[in-house]
Amino acid sequence: MALTFLIVDDQVEFRRVIGVVLTVAGFRVAGEAADGEQALAAVARLHPDVVLLDVQLPGIDGFEVARRLAGAADAPQVVLTSTRDASDYGARLTNVPVSGFIAKHELSARALSALVGSPS
Repeated sequence: MALTFLIVDDQVEFRRVIGVVLTVAGFRVAGEAADGEQALAAVARLHPDVVLLDVQLPGIDGFEVARRLAGAADAPQVVLTSTRDASDYGARLTNVPVSGFIAKHELSARALSALVGSPS
């Protein structure tokens, strides 16, 4: 069974493009969210295997969403992403409970598979 993703980003075009990338690679997109509150609600409703989570979101940022998700009994894997590089986040990135970080300019199905597993 293919891993399911929830794509969380405030940019509609990014969500559309990465959704196509994931689908072509054999992953399944369970849904999308445009901000942190929507992300938390969508995870509770959809139970995705993986949340692809933008760091910079309106309202609750990606770091806080990841912390909240990590506390759940059936927590999904979380992969953070941003237009900025990992070095720009320093300790904030190393102290958050996630499977990894991929800068948007390096984001690909292969990079995601390396962090969360193959689409199956």
